Amino acid sequence: MNPIVGLDVAKGESQVQAFLDQSKPYGKSFSMKHIKEELDHFLGFFRRDRRGDRENAYDHFRSYRTLPFSRYSKYLEEQEILYILLNPIISYQAKKSSLPKVKTDAIDAYQLCVLYYKEDFEPHKIRGIQLLDLRNLSRQQEIVTNMYVEAKPQFHTILDQVFPEYRKVFGDLYSRVSLLIVKKYPTSEAVLTAGESKLAERVMEFCPSRSGQWAWGKAKKIMDSVSRNPFEQACIKVTHN
Repeated sequence: MNPIVGLDVAKGESQVQAFLDQSKPYGKSFSMKHIKEELDHFLGFFRRDRRGDRENAYDHFRSYRTLPFSRYSKYLEEQEILYILLNPIISYQAKKSSLPKVKTDAIDAYQLCVLYYKEDFEPHKIRGIQLLDLRNLSRQQEIVTNMYVEAKPQFHTILDQVFPEYRKVFGDLYSRVSLLIVKKYPTSEAVLTAGESKLAERVMEFCPSRSGQWAWGKAKKIMDSVSRNPFEQACIKVTHN
């Protein structure tokens, strides 16, 4: 025999249908919630079904502590159960040509078993913890990068309302020293209060790898930008940290 169990996975529960072999469905479809106790019952059913045991495998499915769905596939892996992940489009297209046009989870679970015997699918490859960590880190990097991209135009908008001439001071407006200086002295008033000497000191503090001459040159440019700044006072509220 070549038994298989089809799981049509939905949010919160799955529909289960077993086949003992091609064209030999085993019993009726039943639903299974994604909770610890029902998964344990499913494991017992799966192992009996794999042996071809005809005893009653459809026993007591009751709800207790909820198990997050993210642990569902992990549960199968921990039990050393090989499984196949199918794109829903594949099963949907196969069902259209072979079964009545009725949408039920029971039919979908049945169709997954039928499809297994028709196609040559590869079992899902269990990913190592390092690969999973790398995938999560890549997603986090993408999120942070998108936030950075979205923040740039917002920063430009605020700077244009407060200190538009500041853009010409540093070659890279978003360099560490540039952002720290504009954070410390975000308005013409703040720059004038500090004075050129204090500005040069701050530039050297924020960018110690550059020379003092470079720092004084940047301080002079900041002072010059103030003289060209059309806004003597900020037209929006600026918070000093």
